[in-house]
Amino acid sequence: MTFAALAQAPNRRKTEAWLLAFVVLIAVFGYAYTGLSMTGRLPGGLAGFAVSMFFVALVPHLVLRRFAPRADPLILPVATLLTGIGLVLLHRLDVTYAQTPRLKIAEAASGQLVWTVIGVAVCIAILLVLRDHRILQRYIYLTMVVALVLLMAPAFFGADMYGAKRWILIGPLSLQPGEFVKIMISVFFAGYLTINRDALALSGRRVMGVQLPPGRQLGPIFTIWVISLLVLVFERDLGTSLIFFGVFVIMLYMATERTSWVLCGLAMAAVGATVVGSTEPHVKGRIMAWLHPMDIFLPKSQRPPGLISEQAAQALFSFGSGGIAGSGLGQGHPELIGFAGNSDFILTTVGEELGLAGVMAVVMLYVLLAQRGLRVGLTARDPFGKLLAVGLSGALLLQVFVVAGGVTGLIPLTGKALPFLAKGGSSLVANWVMVALLLRISDSAQRRREPVGAGADRPPRRRRGRRER
Repeated sequence: MTFAALAQAPNRRKTEAWLLAFVVLIAVFGYAYTGLSMTGRLPGGLAGFAVSMFFVALVPHLVLRRFAPRADPLILPVATLLTGIGLVLLHRLDVTYAQTPRLKIAEAASGQLVWTVIGVAVCIAILLVLRDHRILQRYIYLTMVVALVLLMAPAFFGADMYGAKRWILIGPLSLQPGEFVKIMISVFFAGYLTINRDALALSGRRVMGVQLPPGRQLGPIFTIWVISLLVLVFERDLGTSLIFFGVFVIMLYMATERTSWVLCGLAMAAVGATVVGSTEPHVKGRIMAWLHPMDIFLPKSQRPPGLISEQAAQALFSFGSGGIAGSGLGQGHPELIGFAGNSDFILTTVGEELGLAGVMAVVMLYVLLAQRGLRVGLTARDPFGKLLAVGLSGALLLQVFVVAGGVTGLIPLTGKALPFLAKGGSSLVANWVMVALLLRISDSAQRRREPVGAGADRPPRRRRGRRER
């Protein structure tokens, strides 16, 4: 091991420390600016928020220095910055909702801060316990069984809220199993595709220039397709269904490099969405709101059937009024969105008050986090680590796409929470679990890389005591 290789770890953590310090300053400044902008004075919980953000950044950084010194230096700062921005936005929304009693929306920022601490603690625990990500490969079938149970549980025990059955109520708390399922299915698919990669990549028939997968290999993708449709039908959860099926297609293409799998996946997704969208009333209502958002302001007799919400139209008004630079943090009207302003529609507050520049900055943070995850997949030496990093990054990008695409009118609304920003303890904890896995894979990948000049290209040495015949 050369001196340069030994010096690489502290340099990575030094870069991470400077970035985390900058992240804490941004979050604290945003929290203080929000209070000054909306009430004319510093918010009362500023000191507690600053201390919380300091330890949320410091403790995982110290754990990485000790237990994962070669981990990627950008993943933790980007995730912490997104979490800090989310806390600032939720605090800003709490002030407005408190001034609008007709909405009857409870305060969310303090609870989200508690879930942030829990999520970071879970991230630290994973880094301490899981010293090698390849251990997860031993339990892929158990992981998939648990994932299927969690995925289907809301259909039997879930609470019907906001038109979908994606929550399980446990006393005063609500759990969204789908947020954890996206991680579990990534683990299972990574292990399954590592084992069956050759069979999926090398067999099949060529039809019209496209090599189609063989019939017996279509079984897994057909099963996943059926499960996705069942989730869509019984739980009316369009977002989870899209992410569940999309992650499988992405990882399948990554493992086999065959375009035919993508074509089959897109065709099956289009057929399923068309059938369910034309028969399921809740999904059909979301599609109508996507196609005719402004028709909600027509008399009821002239509205398209199934169109009952004005949230899609108000979201477009918010983005339009924000312009390039926005109206200023705390100067918008997110209360017009209603109860969903702090969940899947939280991006509209960014668009209205920080403008197109703010939306692009937030989107680029997500892109940067996904890029670092994909880079981890490229540098990983083991196939399981490669596919797992790609699956986790793909799940993050898909969730951002379905949420941002829904509120901007690009695709129908899905009701999923925007990662790290929106209110939701299950989503926040699951995203920090994803961060922990990416950090562990990146540390393992760097540990296995041969330092320059260490003889990586040197032919293997012969064992003494044997003669060649």
